[in-house]
Amino acid sequence: MKLEEAIKSNRFVSEKQKAAINVLYTGYWLRSGYSANLKKEDLTLEQYNVLRILKGKYPEPMCVKDIAGRTIEKSSNVPRILDRLVIKKLTKRTPSKEDKRETLVSLTEKGLSVLEKANVLAWEVTNGIKSLTEEESKLLNELLEKMRMDTPEK
Repeated sequence: MKLEEAIKSNRFVSEKQKAAINVLYTGYWLRSGYSANLKKEDLTLEQYNVLRILKGKYPEPMCVKDIAGRTIEKSSNVPRILDRLVIKKLTKRTPSKEDKRETLVSLTEKGLSVLEKANVLAWEVTNGIKSLTEEESKLLNELLEKMRMDTPEK
């Protein structure tokens, strides 16, 4: 669907403004698709992201600060997300032996199982983007990365 049809407007100051609005609109569109699918496993997109981050270091645990540094949504409240994942028994917390002030988090067996199912659901959304070829997807990745190049990481 064309952006103009989606937002019922065709007034843009420039092509750059239209591109920025298009990226925002498409981001929300993708987020909605992922959220709807992940809901089937009783996960939010942020919880899924944290589980994927933990899986990347599995079986080693990670400290909360390192998890927060790897999240897609930088404003995520990682301790609150972890609280919910612990309640669901998808992760567990243990005190660090080196630094008693630090808490380490790791995936549980149940967490691994739920993540496997959630990955299939997330892949359905990703795989559903049939209108882009692999080459076009590569070009889109390059353009999005170029767009962020001059922006300092926050």
